[in-house]
This record gives sequence, structure tokens and C-alpha cells, in this order.
Amino acid sequence: MIQELNQDNLGEIISNNETVIVQYSATWCGNCRIMKPKFKKLASENENVYFIIVDAEKFPESRKLATVDNLPTFATFKNGAFVNQVQTNKFEVLKELVNEVTSN
Repeated sequence: MIQELNQDNLGEIISNNETVIVQYSATWCGNCRIMKPKFKKLASENENVYFIIVDAEKFPESRKLATVDNLPTFATFKNGAFVNQVQTNKFEVLKELVNEVTSN
């Protein structure tokens, strides 16, 4: 499942779902736009994982759940806890992050 966050409630989504993978992005971020379809492709391949796209500028509370100091940032959460994150525009790096959290 994939969803774009429309309110600052990422913490609630993380609490209510076993595995959550987040793309932190912004409308002005070119690399974020490049990675978005790749992120959606991974979502379609991992049906029991919740993929969320968060506008890091609109939702500060959701942004605080990971260390977001560069965009795009991808973060993984499992059983309500932060697991790992990467800041990348490389599909292979994102895929490794997804595999890390989905293979456990």
C-alpha cells in the first residue's frame, strides 16, 4: 500500500502498521520527483508493507521521527520503532533499505 500523507500523523500510522517505509520529500526537490515512481514501484512489489510519502516541509512532527537533513530521505520503521534511514537518489540503495526491513 502507498499513501501520500495529508496530515501530520505519521506517528499514528507507524504505530498501527508492522512495517512502514517513508519517503521524505518536498515539492521543490528534483531528486525527490525522480525517486517517487521508483518508490511507488517498490510499494507495488511489497504488498504487506505500508509505503508513505511525506512532505518534509508541511509536516514537521512527522519529519521528527527520522533525522531528515537532506532530501530525499527514506526511513524504515518496524513494530512502531525506527530501524534505519538513507539519503539517496540511487534506486539500488533504496532497494537495499527496503530489503533490509522486509527480510526480517
